[in-house]
Amino acid sequence: MPRSYVVDDPQKGVFLLDREVHMSDEILREEMRKIFAKCWIYVGHASELKKPGDFVTRKVAGRPVIFVRNQKGEVDVHFNTCRHRGALVCADRKGNARRFFCVYHGWIYGNGGELQRVPGDEAYTDAFDQGELALKKPAKIDNYRDFYFMSLNPNIEPLKDYLGKATDYIDLVVEQSPSAQMEVLPGTQEYDVGANWKLMVENSVDDYHLPSTHATWLNFMANSGVKVEPPKEKGLVLPTKGWAIELGNGHFTTDNVNFRGRPVAAWIPLYGEDAKEEMAEMKAELVQRLGQERADRVASTNRNLVIFPNLVINDGSSVTIRTFFPDGANKMQVTAWALGPVEESENARARRLDAFLTFYGPGGFATPDDVEALELVQQGLANWEDDRWSEMSRGMGREGEQLNSDEHHLRIFWRHWDKMMGAE
Repeated sequence: MPRSYVVDDPQKGVFLLDREVHMSDEILREEMRKIFAKCWIYVGHASELKKPGDFVTRKVAGRPVIFVRNQKGEVDVHFNTCRHRGALVCADRKGNARRFFCVYHGWIYGNGGELQRVPGDEAYTDAFDQGELALKKPAKIDNYRDFYFMSLNPNIEPLKDYLGKATDYIDLVVEQSPSAQMEVLPGTQEYDVGANWKLMVENSVDDYHLPSTHATWLNFMANSGVKVEPPKEKGLVLPTKGWAIELGNGHFTTDNVNFRGRPVAAWIPLYGEDAKEEMAEMKAELVQRLGQERADRVASTNRNLVIFPNLVINDGSSVTIRTFFPDGANKMQVTAWALGPVEESENARARRLDAFLTFYGPGGFATPDDVEALELVQQGLANWEDDRWSEMSRGMGREGEQLNSDEHHLRIFWRHWDKMMGAE
C-alpha cells in the first residue's frame, strides 16, 4: 500500500510533514511521474509571442520546449527534440524564425512543427514518411486569458475545469487592464536556490514569516513613508487581516487588504507626490469600468495565488509570474517575469518595474531573504532521519475562515500532493 507522508488529525489539531519529502531523490522521481507528468504545467504568456514566428525556448517540467507563434498566428508548443537523433532543433533562447534547423544532420522544421526538408532523402526507403515526422507536442495545450499551459497527460480534464475557482483570481489580475490585455515586460529573472522546490510553494504564501524574515524591507517601507503598524488584534502578525482560501485541485491563495501600495491604483508616499493625480485617474477608470466594489477588489487588495504544482502569481506591489522546477532534490531553478497592462503610461510602468525589482527581484529586499531562509531550511533538514517531522498545525483550531498567517493554505498543498503521490 502506498504510504502517506503526512500526519493529518483535524480532531486533535495536528498536522505533521515527513521531512524526507524534501531530501529524497526517489521521491523526486515519483513526483516527475505522478505530478509533473499528470498536471497542467505553465509554459508562458501569449504576450511573449507578439508576431508570427516569435518563439522562446525553455524547460518545462524538465522537458525542453519551443513556445512559438506559428505563421498562422496560433500559439503552439513543440518538444525541442529532432525526430532524427534527438538533438535540440533550436538552441537560441528567443527570436523570430520561420524554421528551426537541426545543426547535427540538417533536418529543417517549420515553426508549425512540420518537417520541411531532409538532406539526402533519396537514400531512404518508401517506408520513410516525412509527413509523420513533425516535431512532437505535449498531449494537451490550452490557455486561460493568455496564460498558456501544457500537459503530458492525454486524459487530463480541460484547463478551465482544472483551474476551477483560481480563474476568479486570474481575472482580478487581467482586469487591471482597460482592454483586458496584460503583457510580460521585457527582462526575465532566473536564479537557482539550494533547496527543494516544494519549499518555494510554502514560502510564496507564508505570510507568517514576513515580520521576521523581511524586517529590512519593512524598515525600508517605513523610511519611505509607508509605516507598518503593529497588529491590534490578538493572534495577528500583520497590520491588516488577510485570508487563506482553498480553490480546489490543490490551488489556493492569500487574499489580503493592501497596506504596501499597488501600481494599479493604490498610492503610497514611496511613489511620490507627482503620481497621485495619475493614480487617482486610474482608480476612477476602474470604478467606471468595473463598479466600485470590483474596483476596490482590483486596486485595494493583494494576493499570492498558487496553481498546483509550481506556478505562483504574486499580485501585490506588482504582478509577478513565478515558476520553479526541481534540479535534484536539493536544488530548484526559478524563473520570474513582471506583468502589466498594455495601456500603462511610461510613469506607471516605471513604478511597476521599480516595485517588481525592489521586492521580488533576486537582488531586491525580499527575495534574497527568502532564498537564504529556504537554503537554511534545506541545510537543517540534513538531520531529517533523527528529527523527522515538520510542525504545520498553525491555525487548525481556528473556527471558520483561515488567516493568511496561519498554515491552512500550506496544508492544502500537502494534502493534494500526498493524494497525487498515491497515499490512501
